[in-house]
Formats: sequence, structure tokens, C-alpha cells
Amino acid sequence: MIEESVESRFIIGFTEEQKVIRDTIKDYADHVIRPKVMEFDEAQEFPLAILKELGEMGFMGILIPEQYGGSGLGYVEYALIIEELAKVDPSIALSVAAHNGLCTNHLYLFGNEEQREKYLPDLASGRVIGAWGLTEPFSGSDAAAMKTTAVKESGAWMVNGSKNFITHGTYADTSVILAITNKEKGKKGISAFIAGRNYDGYSASKKENKLGMRASDTAQLSFMNLRLPEENLLGNEGEGFIQAMKVLEGGRISIAALSCGLAQGALDASLKYSSERVQFGKSINSFQGIQFKLADMETNINAARLLTYQAAVAKDNGQPIHDIAPKAKLFASEIAEKAASEAVQIFGGYGFTKDYPVEKFYRDVKLLTIGEGTSEVQRIVIARNLAQE
Repeated sequence: MIEESVESRFIIGFTEEQKVIRDTIKDYADHVIRPKVMEFDEAQEFPLAILKELGEMGFMGILIPEQYGGSGLGYVEYALIIEELAKVDPSIALSVAAHNGLCTNHLYLFGNEEQREKYLPDLASGRVIGAWGLTEPFSGSDAAAMKTTAVKESGAWMVNGSKNFITHGTYADTSVILAITNKEKGKKGISAFIAGRNYDGYSASKKENKLGMRASDTAQLSFMNLRLPEENLLGNEGEGFIQAMKVLEGGRISIAALSCGLAQGALDASLKYSSERVQFGKSINSFQGIQFKLADMETNINAARLLTYQAAVAKDNGQPIHDIAPKAKLFASEIAEKAASEAVQIFGGYGFTKDYPVEKFYRDVKLLTIGEGTSEVQRIVIARNLAQE
């Protein structure tokens, strides 16, 4: 009943194919992932087997054309898949988003034909897990302040440095990493490379012990005299930073969709609990204080979804998203944070325990206002766009 009522109040129409995709991933999330959510979370276990199964279902190469082994879908389908996963387990949704939208998408967008044919089929099928290395211990929002270097020596690139907070850092076989190739040129001196565990000098080190998103592996990557062949350069030398910004622009749609899914999961749990919890002789959803919380959650989620799918449709139509994507990411992540908080409040003392899903939503949600561009960075981008207009 909850799902039907939500869809009937949401004005964007989906095609029959999109509905089938949504229902397929929803069914998988409900029956396969949901029973194991807290098991994965408590153990900080990366669910590699689940990602492999999602790959077999076509959900690890969502944006990749069929000629490279992908599903050949668009950003609307991508957003639907991430949203449905996030309603059940945001950490698995995050892993699927990072694999599809960062590493795999970067290779597709900026790789040459030889690189696409070599790497994309394994990534798109889920046989290989991908990582994307931009952030460093001393460069977060200021990505151009990275220290990792790549120096050309004897027909190869010698890479030294490290990357921090890398999703799938421990498990990724293939990664895209950013490094300085010409320090004098600043942002225009950063290049992108294909790397991975099969190269000497490449290693995963510190695995992060995180507040939330604990089933999504996050680790540090270290490069010590990592020797990469010349053909591992992605695009042209000095284009890495521009490439990364383009990749992150699309990534904002996936984080917005993840935020919508998490918020909807929190609302669904709150609706169910508030109808069952009895105080003073009646269900607590009959109290105006609870009703107002539910009404605000519902309204904000619908507004966030409109922004998110507006950005997804624009992306699929080849229209610029530099303005709408940061708005979607900013608004959706912040209303998700509010929804998770209100859900815990509705559950009261039970919301503070691991017996109910809202405790995990509350921990997971904070990353969404930080990852792939903080809320502050999104506001800077939005303000700059306004000034340019």
C-alpha cells in the first residue's frame, strides 16, 4: 500500500521497461539484501557475492553500451536502481553507484577504443570491481591540491603517492587514479590513469572503520614506484581534472537518488511503526505532532525526487546538468538527513536501537552531505552558476 500510494502521488511517469527494472531490483533488495542488512553492517562485511549477482542481472554496467557488455541504460534507470537499493541498504546502493558512476563511467567516457574493449566487459559484468581515486589525505574538497605524482620514465609512468576514502579500495581489481604530471600547470597538470592490484607498487592499506555505510568498503590506496605503461593514460595528459569534474557531475545524480531512497526507506519505516505503536490508547500516527513530521518527510521526498529525475532526464537528453545536478544532490542529501533524524524521533527510544532500520539510516545518511562534493561545495557551484547567469 505504501509503495502504491507513493507512486500515485509522484507526477513523473516511467515507461513500462523502467517499471520492470524498478520492480526487479526492488524484489531483489527486499528478498535477498534486506535479511542480511544488519549482518553486513555489524561485521563491516563487503557483500562481494551480492555485487557479483547484481552484475549478472546487468546492474554493474548500467550506463555502458551493450557492445562493451553493459546494459545500455540511461540515468533515469540508473537513478531508479540506486533509489530502490537505498530504501533497503544505502551502503550497497553506494557501492553500486561508485562502481557504475565513477570508475566504470570514467573509463567509458574518456577511454579510447582499445581501453574500453579491454576493461569495460569485466567491469560491466561485475566480474571485476572498480575503484576511483581522487581524494587524498590532504586534499578533499580542494581536489587540485593532490600530492600524488606521475613521472614519465623510460616509456612508462612512475606513480608515487596515496589516495584516501576510496570506495572498494580493498577489493577493486581495476581503478582509475588521478595524479600530477605537471605541477607548474596546476589543475591542467593533472592526468588520469588506469591502475589496479596486478601492478607492483599498488597496494590497499588502511581500511576505514566508519560511522555508517559500513558494508561499503572504504580504504586507502598507496603507490610506491607504481609503474604504469604509457597506454594506461586516460585521454590526453593534463585532462584528468576536467575529466574528474565531468564524472562527478553525473555522480551527483546517483547520490541524489541514493538520498531519495534512504529518505523513502525512513518514511516507510516510520509510517509502519507509527500505525502500530499505541500510546494513550491510540496509534501515534493520530497525533498531530507525528502527522506533521510524516507530512514534511513526504513533501520533501517528492520535491527531491522531482529535482533528481529532472537532472536524470536532462542528462539522458544530452542537456547541460551543471546547474540542476548540484541542486538535486544538495537538496536530496539534506532532506534525507532530516528524514532520518525525524524517523528516529518518531520511533523514540526504539529508534536508538539496532532492532529497527531507522538507526542505520541515521548513521548512513551523514555521508550523503559529504561524499562526491559536500553541501558547501554544492552551494558554491550553484552560486557561481547564478553569478554567471
